[in-house]
Amino acid sequence: MKKYTIVSNYAKDSDLKLAYKLQKQMLRIEPKAEIGVYEMNNYSHADIEGSECIFVLGGDGTMLKVAKETSVNGIPLLGINLGALGFLAEVEVGNIKNAFEALLKGQYHIEDRMMLSGEVIINGKMVQKASALNDVVLSRRGDLQIIGYRVYVNGLYLNDFYADGIILSTPTGSTGYNMSAGGSIVEPKAKLMVLTPVCPHTLSNRSIMLSASDKVEVEILPPKGDKPVEVGVYFDGGNSRCLGVGDKVAITKSHKVTKLVKLSDMSFLVTLHNKMNS
Repeated sequence: MKKYTIVSNYAKDSDLKLAYKLQKQMLRIEPKAEIGVYEMNNYSHADIEGSECIFVLGGDGTMLKVAKETSVNGIPLLGINLGALGFLAEVEVGNIKNAFEALLKGQYHIEDRMMLSGEVIINGKMVQKASALNDVVLSRRGDLQIIGYRVYVNGLYLNDFYADGIILSTPTGSTGYNMSAGGSIVEPKAKLMVLTPVCPHTLSNRSIMLSASDKVEVEILPPKGDKPVEVGVYFDGGNSRCLGVGDKVAITKSHKVTKLVKLSDMSFLVTLHNKMNS
């Protein structure tokens, strides 16, 4: 018996109506399948263990949350787009039945997407370790002021950036906050990191491409004025911590990957063109 899991964003799928509708459609096609339905904040690793595929109903934010929690299981994800601009959730609601039939027929391929691993170091001690599919972001909190970020790559000093924030993005995340901040867009199967300052206090704003094998450390510098420094660090928009002067975040390529089910042979450039002109 094959096992599948449906994880839905309750805010976009009230009472999980669409999720249960999808479950019924799938069972009509494959009556002997075991298909669990869960809200994205209410399931365990035991619930999804052994699944052939997880159908994720929501937008890219839902995909990011599920990816972070399931990457350790290595279960492929298929995104059903209930959002607006979806780069990760590629199947539209009207094509759910066709998507499941293609999956059963083996008409798909799996893409391994690079993830980041970050260690938060406060007062010289590592207090948190988390992973991200899209990005690790350091961002100003509290009063309006420019924050100083000192960046090291493989232990070597790179530069001091005075800005609202710093984004360390994967290729997958390059079309997210990184793109909004003027960072470079990268083919999602590439293996590299993109460092992009957010609203830097300079006359130029350039993102920097780094190798996937690099270790990037970002240290919070003392303020130029008398206001206290507060910086939040966010992994795919969550797991926030508050950093002060001298605190650091060390970021490397994670040993985990997110597996995405791709039903279409449409190239990333064609998808990008469609999204940017929709």
